[in-house]
Amino acid sequence: MFRILHVGLGPLGQKIISDLYARDLGEVVAAVDNAGEFQGRTVSDLVPQSGAPVPIQRTFESISDWSAFDAAIVTTSSDLARCAPTFRELLARGMNVVSTCEELCWPWLRHEKLAQELDALAKKHGGRLLGTGVNPGFLMDTFAVAATAISRSVRSVEVRRFQDASTRRIPFQKKIGVGLDDAQFAAQVKAGTLRHVGLGESLHFLAQQFGWRVERWEESIEPIKTDRDLDSVLGPVKQGKACGVRQQARGWSEGRIVITLEFRAALGLADPHDRVIVQGEPPIDLVWKGGVQGDIATSAIVLNTIAPLRAAAPGLHTMATIPLVGFAPGCKTVGAGV
Repeated sequence: MFRILHVGLGPLGQKIISDLYARDLGEVVAAVDNAGEFQGRTVSDLVPQSGAPVPIQRTFESISDWSAFDAAIVTTSSDLARCAPTFRELLARGMNVVSTCEELCWPWLRHEKLAQELDALAKKHGGRLLGTGVNPGFLMDTFAVAATAISRSVRSVEVRRFQDASTRRIPFQKKIGVGLDDAQFAAQVKAGTLRHVGLGESLHFLAQQFGWRVERWEESIEPIKTDRDLDSVLGPVKQGKACGVRQQARGWSEGRIVITLEFRAALGLADPHDRVIVQGEPPIDLVWKGGVQGDIATSAIVLNTIAPLRAAAPGLHTMATIPLVGFAPGCKTVGAGV
């Protein structure tokens, strides 16, 4: 069983802790979150099924024995610069760190110097750092690369993720602009608070894996508007207001588009699915009917990457540089009869 230091106790963090115990993969030994609403509370207050009477701390100062952990899970922010102080602290202690920070999935795109710093820090102290998730981290990048293991040649790749956001958590629905009018949507896009973070990271991950030099790339974002009144976890959504977002990213190499990524997430989106289309030999067209529920899958992949990351060399990693990731059986599953 893994002994976990968990950082970030929001909805996703609580989901991961719940699954950690439900899957019998480990236990939370310490928890840190600086939000005032969590002070004086324990992990079991937030996740009753864990039964963990572990007090939630504001900082790392209360931790005296860093050898008590096998790994740290960080679920705090999509922005790497905001997460960097946490990562520095953990890596300086030689920790194995898995994070849902989307920009960490390919940090060289927006934070090249910071990525170099974190890699050096991890190697110096014997730590490991990985950014992962369902997207970025798997569906629009790692999964597409894995599909080409049978390919003789690859000329281009297109990945689509179309999802019904009705079942997603509140922070996700806020992030895709549910309930906003045109002016509010545009203002939040300009402020950088409304977007799916990770298309650019996925695009550059794919380019690196397929050996394409990205000459230029572009990304667009626009609202998906509802043609009827809807209900949401954020309240009523009136006809004509945003019920989701559509983002596209394209990458050029040698004068042609070689990567096309399209992300749509909206309340009640028709025909949700995930799809990978590869132009090559052989041609590949894989469709995941109904699509992948993001919160379930994100929690699963975070927990499933702990063991492969611990088996990797110290340093800053991507999903392409750690051993193959698959379902991690819990303690009760290992050795069980068929």
